[in-house]
Amino acid sequence: MKRLKVSNNVIRRLPRYLRKLDDLAANGVTRISSFELGQQLGLTPSQIRQDFSCFGEFGQQGYGYNVADLRAHIATILGSDRGFNAVLIGVGNLGRALIENFSFADCGFTLSAAFDINPDLIGRNFGEIPILNMEDLEKYLAENSVDVAVLTVPKHAAVSVAENLEQMGIEAIWNFTNVELAEPNTNTIIENMHFSDSLLSLSYFIAERRDEQASKSGKADKE
Repeated sequence: MKRLKVSNNVIRRLPRYLRKLDDLAANGVTRISSFELGQQLGLTPSQIRQDFSCFGEFGQQGYGYNVADLRAHIATILGSDRGFNAVLIGVGNLGRALIENFSFADCGFTLSAAFDINPDLIGRNFGEIPILNMEDLEKYLAENSVDVAVLTVPKHAAVSVAENLEQMGIEAIWNFTNVELAEPNTNTIIENMHFSDSLLSLSYFIAERRDEQASKSGKADKE
């Protein structure tokens, strides 16, 4: 598969395409044009074609895209068909919520174990996921193929735990600690997740709309 140097914006759009294609397939749609796909996603047809052209040519002029084929191509691009393995570090409220409610399998990941320091949790299972002692993490990583560590430890422990994971050779960290972990001078890939970013973006759009409405109202009053 062709892989040019792809912008971060394109990469961030690929999961949106995948979700939409899953919805289309579930509703019996077998093909779709870039125009129709753009309408449903709020993107222009040219933007969609440019995004896909970074990885190859997946559509046919006059036909559009075969939904199942395009979905398979995007899943391959995202690596969700490679069977990556993950462990979760920190079984507090957020960690437990991810274990019990988030479908790692839908993204192509197998969550095999979780780790904590709380003796009341160690030895228990949440669903099919065993909670193991944090002291056994290094041994577990040495004996099992693990690609990603899901980090849900308390904020004060984020940096030290991340550094330990890097030293243990973990390839990637999905970081939910609300601490911005950087990745200079390391081979570890870090994806920082901040729930507040999405909420603050929503706050911006609400404020923008209300400011526009107030501005229009002010002009109308003057007239």
